[in-house]
Amino acid sequence: MNNFSWGILGTGGIAAAFVNDLAHISGHEVVAVGSRSLSKAKNFITATPGATAYGSYSELVADAKVNAVYIATPHPMHFDHTLMTLNAGKPVLCEKPFAVSTFQAQSMIDSARENGVALLEAMWTRYLPHIATVREILRSGILGPIQTVEADHGQRLADQNIARLVDPSLAGGALLDLGIYPISFVHLVLGEPDAITARAVMTNRGVDAQTSAIFTYENGAHAVINTTMIARTPCRAVISGLLGRLEIESYFYAPTSMRTVLHDGTITEYPNTYLGHGLREQAIEMAQVVRAGLLESPLMPWSETISVMKSIDEIRQQIGLKFPFEN
Repeated sequence: MNNFSWGILGTGGIAAAFVNDLAHISGHEVVAVGSRSLSKAKNFITATPGATAYGSYSELVADAKVNAVYIATPHPMHFDHTLMTLNAGKPVLCEKPFAVSTFQAQSMIDSARENGVALLEAMWTRYLPHIATVREILRSGILGPIQTVEADHGQRLADQNIARLVDPSLAGGALLDLGIYPISFVHLVLGEPDAITARAVMTNRGVDAQTSAIFTYENGAHAVINTTMIARTPCRAVISGLLGRLEIESYFYAPTSMRTVLHDGTITEYPNTYLGHGLREQAIEMAQVVRAGLLESPLMPWSETISVMKSIDEIRQQIGLKFPFEN
């Protein structure tokens, strides 16, 4: 079978990490890179022999050699770049956060359906082997009815003046950049909440420096999430049920070790043996989806993307997080 050929839209750090992680697998190649600056695109492909550099995104998505496009531009640009790529007939793997609102996310999904091309959210955690094991543990019922989920993601970044985190015009703040991980994880375990209570500490530029939220469910389950760009937190996740708990070590959203601790004292360890970053797993899934003629992934279906975005919208409304490009 021919290699699956990638076009990379954007040349930032996450794009480089994605390309580097592809080196751990066969059957995938980067054939084109697009940037608003031809010099940046040329500089990017120095590590990807044979790839073509383009000085515009429109040239990239028009390249007939490209099987799918990985969109790695800043948050507010995901919407326009995804629509442009889908309208060019190219499948899209769009970085998280998929969009900045449910409205945008639904419009992107509608475009994928209308164009008949695949669209996946690059929430890379959902495609990782240890998360597949989490799903198996939950299906097995060994933890009993789930009562509480705790997940946090905090990094000391606010004092580094990183534009995408501090600038409202780039949809900055902890919530969309870091909080997307615990929120998506909670949705994986418990689904869409019945109610959310959220509080935040805002920066002097009007984005959230720290946000915490409680998700409540009709069956009595609770989820507690925290995200901050002020300090490095444990970045762990714990799923607690009537019969035991699953403890996922730092960083819970990346390849890591974990264990089950049951009520009867039984402990089962799941060591981390994964090599590399983990971004390649979403590339593998994308190729499988495209080759199967599907439009979405069963590991991160469109309905789940919309559900997560609804929770983010609700949190944003409660904490007063609004961006200048929004009406």
